[in-house]
Amino acid sequence: MSTKEKTVGVVLCGGEGKRLRPLTYYFQKAMIPVGAQQKPLLEYIVRLLSYHGLKKLVLLVGYKGQQIVNYFDNGEKYGVEISYVWDNPAYGGNGGALYNAYEQGHFNNAENVLVYYGDILSDINIADFLAFHEKNQFTATLALSTNYRVAVGVAEVKGDRVVNLVEKPPLGKPVTIGLVVFRRNSFEYLRELIETKKEVDIMGDFIRILLNRGLSIGGYITDAFWFDLGTTEAYEKLDPNEVDRRFSFLFQKK
Repeated sequence: MSTKEKTVGVVLCGGEGKRLRPLTYYFQKAMIPVGAQQKPLLEYIVRLLSYHGLKKLVLLVGYKGQQIVNYFDNGEKYGVEISYVWDNPAYGGNGGALYNAYEQGHFNNAENVLVYYGDILSDINIADFLAFHEKNQFTATLALSTNYRVAVGVAEVKGDRVVNLVEKPPLGKPVTIGLVVFRRNSFEYLRELIETKKEVDIMGDFIRILLNRGLSIGGYITDAFWFDLGTTEAYEKLDPNEVDRRFSFLFQKK
């Protein structure tokens, strides 16, 4: 069985998307329309995972989740099998939502769980990402990009004088881009967190405990396109024609 067949794809799409208001008064944040064809953001994610061979997907839903269920149904149209896990108020944060799916047995037959944040648009090569994770036998692997630019100008200062000013330069360090893959057996550490915290964050808590326990965390550097649509400001900057050009491969008939 290949790595793709042993992997369940999970999409975090239950949040209220407060930074995207007023849009998210009407849309679930993963359902905001993007591109000239005005397809939901989540459709790009589902199609990307399917394109790279992940056929079992679990969508973690909550706020306005019925919009997602109504649109994607069982996933047959996209060549995947979709299950839905509704948020449990007893488990807070995105780490709690992930644990809720684990506890319900949605990952029982998987070796890996790939988590994709539902407000990220990317054309990352998922198959290559998983192959890197498997080859190195990491406990978890983060997708990282060095293309991130800081949001403000950066000044070079000598003494009391500014000698150079660079507007929004590249950060020059790898940043997380909202994709991570875990070995299923690592979820026992997530259970430990759930028992001690009301709100658990995947990056801030789950990854951190794995690092603190000395487990191996991989860093997959990618130059793939990625765009965080988590704010109205970002959403307004996204070029719909560029989206259609970059992601046309997902909508071509096989």
